[in-house]
Amino acid sequence: MKSGLQRKERMAGYLFLLPNLAGFLVITAFPIIAGFYLSFTNYDGFRQMDFVGLDNYIRMFRDDYFTISLKNNLVYTFSCVPLTIFLALMFALALNQRIPGKTLFKTVYFFPTITSMVAVSIIWSMLFHPTMGPINTVLMAMGIKNPPKWLVSSDWAMVAVIAVSVWKMAGYYMIMILAGLQSIPRHLYEAADIDGANAWKKFWNVTWPMLSPTMFMVTILCMIQSFQVFDLVYIMTEGGPGRATNVLVYRIYQEGFTYLKYGYASALAYVLFLIIFVITLIQFRGQKKWVTYMQ
Repeated sequence: MKSGLQRKERMAGYLFLLPNLAGFLVITAFPIIAGFYLSFTNYDGFRQMDFVGLDNYIRMFRDDYFTISLKNNLVYTFSCVPLTIFLALMFALALNQRIPGKTLFKTVYFFPTITSMVAVSIIWSMLFHPTMGPINTVLMAMGIKNPPKWLVSSDWAMVAVIAVSVWKMAGYYMIMILAGLQSIPRHLYEAADIDGANAWKKFWNVTWPMLSPTMFMVTILCMIQSFQVFDLVYIMTEGGPGRATNVLVYRIYQEGFTYLKYGYASALAYVLFLIIFVITLIQFRGQKKWVTYMQ
């Protein structure tokens, strides 16, 4: 009797899982497997699909467009990640203090995060307009005769994209860091006060070690997100001017949906996956040296 009831309960559990499992297989697992196979073909959506082995991967490392996109992505990532985390940490430390109007400030800092990336990109494109944009208008009013051309300048376009990205995402990571700060036991600060520690010593010896697991998670999420940047580049610069802001995901989009080279685009996607996987693995290996976990 008991075994029959257990079988029915187990079957009911499988039935509840079935819709989610079916969705995962159709929407996630199948495209992953199909994309991996496509990366070894010359499929373009029209002609017969031919297996070409490693040709797409060999071509990739001979393609200067891929090299430029990878370089741009690295510049974007290793500029955006530290700036975003630093700004988020500063906001979180400020909001963790007892200050009037804290809820208002928290809302203001977090608001860009919930705003549509499309809307943000369009508005900032207008703000960065080289002749009629408010930013250059203010700079010229301050006495700068030749302000940067921003999105139409190969020297300044990436700077503008990074600035918008940091502004957009700092509030999201601020909330995570603020939650980490508020979970630190108060008695550790009380002990530091008894020992006569100043504000810097309390931050370095109490706050940072206790916050390091949160910072580790934030760093990984921010790094992955930075390597996957697309919509900001697509709307603000379309990879230009020239190839100044062309990044890997935008390059994948171009190869797949503009040039219809689905095989080559799939190969690019899997190389991007490998890059993210390796960097994440390095971060997990390195966490032992700076992340402190409470026992």
